[in-house]
Amino acid sequence: MAIRVGVFGAGGRMGGLVCESVAGDPALELVAAIDPAHVGETVQGVRIAADPSGADVDVVIDFTQISAARANARWAAEAGVHAVMGTSGFSADDVEELKGAFTRSNCVIAPNFAIGAVLMMVFAERAAPFFDTADIVEMHHDGKRDAPSGTAMHTADRMAAASDKWAPDPTQDCVLDGARGGAGAGGIHIHALRVRGMIASQEVILGTTGQSLTIRHDTFDRSSFMPGVLLAVKAVADHPGVTVGLDQLLDL
Repeated sequence: MAIRVGVFGAGGRMGGLVCESVAGDPALELVAAIDPAHVGETVQGVRIAADPSGADVDVVIDFTQISAARANARWAAEAGVHAVMGTSGFSADDVEELKGAFTRSNCVIAPNFAIGAVLMMVFAERAAPFFDTADIVEMHHDGKRDAPSGTAMHTADRMAAASDKWAPDPTQDCVLDGARGGAGAGGIHIHALRVRGMIASQEVILGTTGQSLTIRHDTFDRSSFMPGVLLAVKAVADHPGVTVGLDQLLDL
């Protein structure tokens, strides 16, 4: 039997692409589309509703904004529906709250669904103990509202967990406020660019005596996220509670 899927944010660019990908997968069935801004429109043959009430779904996928995503995740937990959250901005406190809420169903929160981006984070984590300094530069389109990105924050978290031996920032005179970016976990500096025409890219630049290592991932099209989204939809039922990061589903 196909997995019955609902999509929050179905009227948006990412949501529409998610609906298309779900509808094209024989193991899945798109049965609900939710987007208050596009009520009454049709996506992949499904009429868009204002809310999920009455939706008979096994899994919901969320690509909205963080305020809506928090509410959507709570609804899924209360309804006993599995959730795949692709919205950026979930804090550590949010994750802890959701861990307490998802007792009858499961949730996957992924800062990035692109397999290459997941590998970038894993490689940066593994490289961290061998370097003294590191900066993260994340680059996104000018329609992205949050900064830094969830991917950049998650990358810094993983690197800081892998090593606590980072050299202090030598900067003594900041000519422009914010020139060194924002300090993430472990004091790792994160720089956020918002550039028109871009989709998403990230560089992790690590350095130690006499050498540096740059790990970069580029997303050229939003379709790059779809294999990871579909993977999460099919795997979420087998991963109890709340899972953070697509790598947990890839056995990396």
